[in-house]
Amino acid sequence: MSTLTVKELSHPAGEVIKIAAGKTLDLNSQGNVTMPTGSVLQVVSVKYGTSVTVTSGTYQDSGLTLSITPTSTNSKIMVLANVDVRTYDSAFNARADVNLVRGSTTLNNTFLGLYVNAGTDNNFYAKQDFMHLDSPATTSSTTYKVQGKVSGADTIRFNDDASTFSTITLMEIQG
Repeated sequence: MSTLTVKELSHPAGEVIKIAAGKTLDLNSQGNVTMPTGSVLQVVSVKYGTSVTVTSGTYQDSGLTLSITPTSTNSKIMVLANVDVRTYDSAFNARADVNLVRGSTTLNNTFLGLYVNAGTDNNFYAKQDFMHLDSPATTSSTTYKVQGKVSGADTIRFNDDASTFSTITLMEIQG
């Protein structure tokens, strides 16, 4: 096998540098690769189905949590979460507050509310989606999680039964 060492590869305008069919260009074996801004560098995801009940007026963890270790302080983290939540309320004003956090920093919060008339079902079920582009500015392991609190409801429950679940996906984006 021969080794060809070059400082830079270029091509005439309108042409493309190609790799022969069946061959692999291994960019990681000899050093680092710098991807263009906006490239996805890594993806981690988790599906969580354990039921978690919250009866407190302060934010409590839902159990949906995931960590990622960015490769650069310039990286962005795209957080995508789909949260299964149900309120239970005896006073017909079911409301849940749901929070997306990095560590202890709130990134995005939402209020899920349903105010119903007497005599109707006072339980409110929702799949809440979060999409947030974060700039953690670190190369340390970074944890993202979903929290909830009671706000007008007697109880909120994440992943109410065995057939429901929540997911969170973290994508590191080249900054």
